Amino acid sequence: MLHTLRGISSPRNDREPSDPVLRSMFEARKAVFVDLLNWDVSVLGGRYEADQFDDIHATYLVVSDPNNCHLASARLLPTTRPHILGSLYSTLCDEPPPQRPDVLEITRFCLDRRLRATERRAARDALVRQIVTFALENDITAYTAVAEMAWFKQILAFGWCCRPLGIPQRRDGQVLAALLISIDQETPSRLAAAGIGDAGYAPALSAAA
Repeated sequence: MLHTLRGISSPRNDREPSDPVLRSMFEARKAVFVDLLNWDVSVLGGRYEADQFDDIHATYLVVSDPNNCHLASARLLPTTRPHILGSLYSTLCDEPPPQRPDVLEITRFCLDRRLRATERRAARDALVRQIVTFALENDITAYTAVAEMAWFKQILAFGWCCRPLGIPQRRDGQVLAALLISIDQETPSRLAAAGIGDAGYAPALSAAA
């Protein structure tokens, strides 16, 4: 199942997320970014990874199984408000980072640790396609992101129009790059040509506020 969640209350408000998909997503982020990758980020209640950008302005795209268990997710942030590239990593860009209503930032791209390789690929592809669908349905023309180099190379291979915003730099013990992904009506066919299929996931959104 594919979900889009907007205007939600995150664990940073000292409340248990009421939506089960949301709870599963924040738990999965802790398992990946803290337990696996050892990021120095906040963990709330010993269960949830959430930072200062998890607020009512964030949008979450989540792929889940029929039991509402997290498979893959991404957080989208408006670039007209504080966001990771603009607030923390703007020096990765040769010019000021894009900050427009039609440009969002992709952050916390998360694939569940429990998935086998084929399941990870299917969930990843479904999430990438939903990121594009969301953009086309909401007049978003581009996404920005910050990625370490191995992940940046994977993003380039997805087939969409993607370019670096500056020269990669060593930050926080790893080489990071800022990038811009342009979205237009041809992007879905470019993904398909690169082998990013829908893996049998229904394209319809299940919305929750």
